[in-house]
Amino acid sequence: MTGHQPAHQPPQRVGVVAESLPGETRVAATPSTVRLLLGLGYEVVVESGAGAASGFGDEAYSEAGASIGEAWTADVVLKVDAPTDEEISALRAGTTLAALIAPAQRPELLEALAARGVTVLALDAVPRISRAQSMDVLSSMANIAGYRAVIEAAHVFGRFFTGQVTAAGKVPPAKVLVAGAGVAGLAAIGAASSLGAIVRATDPRPEVADQVRSLGGEYLAVDAAQEESTDGYARATSADYDRAAAELYHEQARDVDVVVTTALIPGRPAPRLLTAADVAAMKPGSVVVDMAAAQGGNVEGTVAGRSVVTDNGVTLIGYTDLASRLPTQASQLFGTNLVNLLRLLTPGKDGRLVVDFDDVVQRAVTVVRAGTVTWPPPPVSVSAAPPATAPAAATAAPVGARPSRLTPAGRYCLIGLGMLAAFLTVAFAPAQLAENFTVFALAVVIGYYVIGKVHHSLHTPLMSVTNAISGIVVIGALLQIGHESALVTVLSFVAILLTSVNIFGGFAVTRRMLSMFSRGESR
Repeated sequence: MTGHQPAHQPPQRVGVVAESLPGETRVAATPSTVRLLLGLGYEVVVESGAGAASGFGDEAYSEAGASIGEAWTADVVLKVDAPTDEEISALRAGTTLAALIAPAQRPELLEALAARGVTVLALDAVPRISRAQSMDVLSSMANIAGYRAVIEAAHVFGRFFTGQVTAAGKVPPAKVLVAGAGVAGLAAIGAASSLGAIVRATDPRPEVADQVRSLGGEYLAVDAAQEESTDGYARATSADYDRAAAELYHEQARDVDVVVTTALIPGRPAPRLLTAADVAAMKPGSVVVDMAAAQGGNVEGTVAGRSVVTDNGVTLIGYTDLASRLPTQASQLFGTNLVNLLRLLTPGKDGRLVVDFDDVVQRAVTVVRAGTVTWPPPPVSVSAAPPATAPAAATAAPVGARPSRLTPAGRYCLIGLGMLAAFLTVAFAPAQLAENFTVFALAVVIGYYVIGKVHHSLHTPLMSVTNAISGIVVIGALLQIGHESALVTVLSFVAILLTSVNIFGGFAVTRRMLSMFSRGESR
């Protein structure tokens, strides 16, 4: 249902239906997400046996507050896969359906749903923007699939992923190549690296190199220009890039033991990354997991939904249900994404779903509205490309301006003067002051090198805490506050004031940063 509803209307019923696609083990809501739906004011009905394949029995849903019964007649129907023709006929006019629709690939499905007079929310059309990340089902499932791809490869592979030295001999670590460093690729990199393999990764976007390295992988750059994405999804590569990448893949195929391919382009067949010649060049016993098998495959010879072995002993895995092979975890993440979407669509938390086309996220996911096809939505630009650098002439100092940097000779003079001042201070000062000065100087040097080695992304949380800790000097000031000298008393007061700001400010900043990463139930 769409549009603003009067406050006196009763809450809508949310129906969680059983999946009919063979091999599908996920369910659109778990007992824990049912409780969250009830908290939004909805009534929840679950079809009997809907969660059985995911490990959730009917009694678990009943204990969570849902009723067990007919779910297809509910006001809002939650589903994982797109409905069949028979399931579409079970929907009432005015119902809102949320599921994986693939609107770009299945226009006939949109027309059939529109003819039924329903509103359809395509969970695979969530825009790649920051505030929609919590609703991004594709990313959640890709994360699970990437992890599972490595597990499947390890199951088939004939030896350890990690290197070992045993009494029976030395076992070298496996070499893994991950093609594509998106969500699925990064999950595969992390899983393979955790198992002890040597991991390499390629991606058309050079900006992902740091992410690859942070997970223990080595980024293999392709020396060719490539345009950046403007919608957060992968885009077709250039001909120059394809030629350079083909050479890289052929070289790597001869060396690595496991290849995981993840390349997908929305609305298009999967790009071909490994040819039959590349597979033939791989060592016997090697494994390839083609995560794009359902869209045509990145690897020549892959069969969707099956595992095949080539003539040279290479196993090609084309499973299309990788996320469903971890049904409990996948259902939990899928259900959480759905709850976050319904939370956005239920601003009053009154159990009444409202679709607002002025909201870019709601507009993007709504592919059919009250019987009218609304796909495709207006483009959403989410490019994170850094702004172009200003020309050198624009940043040059004006003529006659004073130089901002010291010459080498001036720098050495200042260093010499500083060393002379330090020497005179230590030579003529009282013994206690000389000792304190030495400790202070050593603390400055150690602190500089310790903080200097910390990655810049950690400076803010690190400095906020260390600022608070450094406020320990307030103890010295408190001890001197009653000194007979008025000057000492004034300096002590100033020290107490400044260090108090340091202490409270440090912890206040830390608390504020931590709150950015916490998610309250009220949001």
